[in-house]
Amino acid sequence: MYRIALLLCLIAGLATAAPQTYRLNTARSTVGFTYGFGEAENKGQMPVKSATMQIDLRNVSESHIDVSLDADGARAGFFFATQAMKGPEVLDTAQFPTVRFTSTRITGTLRKARIVGNLTVRGVTRPVTLDAALYRQRGTDPDDLDNLTVLLTGTISRSAFGANGFSAYVGDKIGLRIIARIEK
Repeated sequence: MYRIALLLCLIAGLATAAPQTYRLNTARSTVGFTYGFGEAENKGQMPVKSATMQIDLRNVSESHIDVSLDADGARAGFFFATQAMKGPEVLDTAQFPTVRFTSTRITGTLRKARIVGNLTVRGVTRPVTLDAALYRQRGTDPDDLDNLTVLLTGTISRSAFGANGFSAYVGDKIGLRIIARIEK
């Protein structure tokens, strides 16, 4: 009887330590980016097509993220920049309508993590590293881990993905600031 009780406790402990599935609340989440246009910094956004998130709150290294963005739905702040960004010299959304990020390794803590993964833009896949932090959503109970906010930040080189168009006007570095509201 003692062994059965011990085995049940062990199984229950493993079950609570496993990654949990969270879904993205797309209405309350933003995938934002910044880019240099001449002397000014401009902002844009790209909608999420789908997201699969397995998060282990006790061991972040067991977590996994897979997100697909709607490149054709992206907005670059003003009409002409948006059209140029979607065109064949930058994102070429007619041929590559999706941007995808899949994590390969997550290290750190819930408050300060590093997410290494593969980013695919224009059919080109390159490794990128994002900084991440997980927060309880404002206004929720301190024990509520069903409604969380993930902040992801980083910088990528657009030329690394072949998005070289208009380089005389637009800088190479693209800043990322993603606020993901997730729910169980």
